[in-house]
Amino acid sequence: MEERIFIVAMVMGAFAWLGRRWIKFRALETPARAGLWHALFCGMCAYSVIWIAMMSFDGTPPLLAPVCAAAAVVYGLWRGRTTGARDVPRHRLLNDDQEWAETMFSSLLLAAALMYFVVQAFKIPSGSMRNTLLEGDHLFVNKFIYGLRVPYTGRRVLPLRPVHRGDVIVFNFPEDDPKAIHCGSSQYGKDFVKRVVGVPGDVILVRDGRLFLNGVPQTDEPYARYEPIMRQPESLRAGQLTPQNYQELWQNHKLDRELQEVQRDYFGPVTVPPHAYFAMGDNRDHSCDSRYWGPVEERFLKGRAWILYWPPSRMKTVQ
Repeated sequence: MEERIFIVAMVMGAFAWLGRRWIKFRALETPARAGLWHALFCGMCAYSVIWIAMMSFDGTPPLLAPVCAAAAVVYGLWRGRTTGARDVPRHRLLNDDQEWAETMFSSLLLAAALMYFVVQAFKIPSGSMRNTLLEGDHLFVNKFIYGLRVPYTGRRVLPLRPVHRGDVIVFNFPEDDPKAIHCGSSQYGKDFVKRVVGVPGDVILVRDGRLFLNGVPQTDEPYARYEPIMRQPESLRAGQLTPQNYQELWQNHKLDRELQEVQRDYFGPVTVPPHAYFAMGDNRDHSCDSRYWGPVEERFLKGRAWILYWPPSRMKTVQ
């Protein structure tokens, strides 16, 4: 979302800069020009609000943003031409647009910087982290603990510390193909929250639903939740793959598509590659995680879950 907010801020900044110059040189003195300029401003505002909101709410119709923008443009054109017929109201309208654009530019730019480099609010969308985090919980994500992200590069600089096993992380879904299907649907562009159970070089194995780390069963996981359900059998197709093919498919986010079966209870072994992590939900039997769609590369990492602030009855530091 922070990338979209930054883009909107830049657009508003360009609008404000052009508006200031054109008002100074009296280039918007006719009702038609004032109407077009005001219509452009209304359309940009409507489109920007819906476009940013589409990153927060699943299921937003893809045509909603242009439809709302078109309606705002029609309204803005009518209002601008009507008001622009008289000098004083026209100047007041253009100055109001100018002030709003400048305010939006500065506030959105600040918001984007804070969200990109410092802290961001996040809402838990599913029950995969029960009982550590529940559906609807709101938390703050620490964006700087693993280093400041260099925009559009995936690189991080000035880290306070590396990612540790046991960290609850928030990340963008690790898939570059918008059409790729994982866990029954496309997850492209969504934010996920999971716990790191493997760092680079670790060997991950799941047998009968239980996690093995570097050959050692992980029995001391107070946050892990299991349910007394029937365990799935080991995939016959997985047994036909060589360890190298299994690793390559998993590392390239193609294992679930190759096997066409859930790998919840019998998975691996795989080795976590450099600059990547193995992430699992605390609600192990109801989690779409690295067993399904592969490693979380460092470039997709957003930050560490920090403080659960809502509801107040559950306020705590996320551990």
